Amino acid sequence: MKIQTQIPVTAYKAAGFIGKYQQLVRDAVIPYQHSVLWDKAPDAEKSHVAANFINAGKALRGEDTADGFYGMVFQDSDAAKWLEAAAYSLAAKPDDALEKQADELIDLIAAAQDKDGYLNTYFTIKDTDKRWTNLLEGHELYCSGHMIEAACAYYEATGKRKLLDVASKNAECIYDRFITQNVKGWPGHPEIELALLKLYRLTGNEHFLELCRRFIDERGTDPSFYAQEAERRNWTVWGSNPWDNDYRQSGKPVREQSAATGHAVRAVYLYTGMADLASETGDSKLFEACRRLWDNIVHNKMYITGGIGSTVMGEAFTVDYDLPPDTAYSETCASIGLMFFAGRMLENEVNGEYGDIMELAFYNTVLAGMQLDGKRFFYVNPLEVDPGISGTACTHTHTLPVRPKWYACACCPPNVARLIGSIGKYAYGESADTAYCHMFAAGSVSFSNGLKLECTTDYPYDMTVKYAVSGNGRLAVRIPKWSKSCTITVNGSAFSQTPENGYVYINVENKADVQFIFDGTPLFVRASCRVPRLVGMTALMRGPLVYCFEGADNGSVRDLRIDRSSVPTVCDFDPDFLGGTVKLKVKAQRITDCGELYSSEQEQSTPCEAAAVPYCTWGNRGENEMRVWMNVCNTKETLNKSSNSLQNVV
Repeated sequence: MKIQTQIPVTAYKAAGFIGKYQQLVRDAVIPYQHSVLWDKAPDAEKSHVAANFINAGKALRGEDTADGFYGMVFQDSDAAKWLEAAAYSLAAKPDDALEKQADELIDLIAAAQDKDGYLNTYFTIKDTDKRWTNLLEGHELYCSGHMIEAACAYYEATGKRKLLDVASKNAECIYDRFITQNVKGWPGHPEIELALLKLYRLTGNEHFLELCRRFIDERGTDPSFYAQEAERRNWTVWGSNPWDNDYRQSGKPVREQSAATGHAVRAVYLYTGMADLASETGDSKLFEACRRLWDNIVHNKMYITGGIGSTVMGEAFTVDYDLPPDTAYSETCASIGLMFFAGRMLENEVNGEYGDIMELAFYNTVLAGMQLDGKRFFYVNPLEVDPGISGTACTHTHTLPVRPKWYACACCPPNVARLIGSIGKYAYGESADTAYCHMFAAGSVSFSNGLKLECTTDYPYDMTVKYAVSGNGRLAVRIPKWSKSCTITVNGSAFSQTPENGYVYINVENKADVQFIFDGTPLFVRASCRVPRLVGMTALMRGPLVYCFEGADNGSVRDLRIDRSSVPTVCDFDPDFLGGTVKLKVKAQRITDCGELYSSEQEQSTPCEAAAVPYCTWGNRGENEMRVWMNVCNTKETLNKSSNSLQNVV
């Protein structure tokens, strides 16, 4: 049973920090990514996405497909995610030209759908006879899931049914195979599970709920399934090991799982579907599994930036506390998926930790995944970069020091665009009598329960958040764990309440003006001594923002030793610096003699001041050093001064 639900994307009109990013997506990201889909972007990896749909339509009509299929087996999903981002943009601000571009692509997609509802350009163009024979690697269900999400979003934004009808027909095709024909199988890459629930809620078609439940309930019931499938075919996409069930979260039934394993994006997409199904059906056992998996990620396997997936080998989780900063994988899509997971957990249980982690992932890893001009993107988000090693050494080829324009595997850029466009669904929720504020997002919200609010704030750089609320009901606001104090006023009078699971509840009769002032004091943060690479090091946070030290501000960053004995200085907001941000300054020591490769001589250092910028802004000033975790001055003051653990901050 749902405790509260996400608001419709059309219910939130953004302003402030969020509004600026949504405008960037609308003005720069969506047009640029559209040019990529049509292979018109200069100096970018060839996409061929639109051409694949054109050729699939030709193949179905028996025409010559000329250049055939190009790209990854999941290339169709790039079109779907772009359409979803476009839908959210249209919901916020109508745009005839953009809607025309979206409709043009939808026409191509509809023409590429087979008469039985099957939709996948890779198999339609290349290997029609191989459909459904490689669930391990084929990504047919993954692509269908993203198309379903796009269809739901586009219908909600425009009222147009064409793509929704395509997606529904495709879902019925999948239902026929796995339910009606009772063919055994579940997705190699989870995603369709969460999409089917969106389609079910929009259409009311019970088939889609049943299909979602089937994929979740059957997963892991036969650990030999993918191996048996591989034995029945003589072809492969990547040569994946069909016995590596931990990699694809299928070693045991989902209700028995307790540790996040394998490919991080697959994992959190699956867990999102599980949490969503649990709230939809009131399945307490399924929710208990979700809680175990959430706790394992957040308390054992998550970077301070909200990044997950610590190794390039399989883009995966490894073991508890294995969180190296310099070789971190921390895929942008994985943090987006973690936000999805948190959002659905909030529907089962209103708990401030979900909101804490949701904003941590958003303000750090997700936003770091996109350059400030919206034209370059990180797939991987390291916490430490050294030019000459990062992106060069064989152990660090994945940790690029600058963002590329595009990728042959381009899942992350359109994923960022659709997340930013739909952020209102994660920032705000509702129940029959309550408006929930999970994140602090400036703008206006109209809740279906009759409550309305206007949020005014310069968050995350200013810690004052104001709500002008009208209607009758309750306002529930998350008190972030990083804030050591919080001053609340209601209609100008002081308000005091002990938070309930991280939220305060304020009754509203007709209207109320509510103000929150959070503690913006910068915090030095340490990692658990269980994380071997980070013992004795410090990181710096202010509010939800993790800060980093870049060479552009400091010269060599590796020479710095941070002095934790004094509180960092918060500089004034600078609208012209890195798109508008707040810099922090800290006392430090700079090592003045690098010396030989190894030396018995004591380090020599001089006092200095070091500057830190939000992690989400790094890499926007060319190739230079960057570090989140810094060495500490070995002084008596520092050793005697306790610092904050991560769990006390987020």
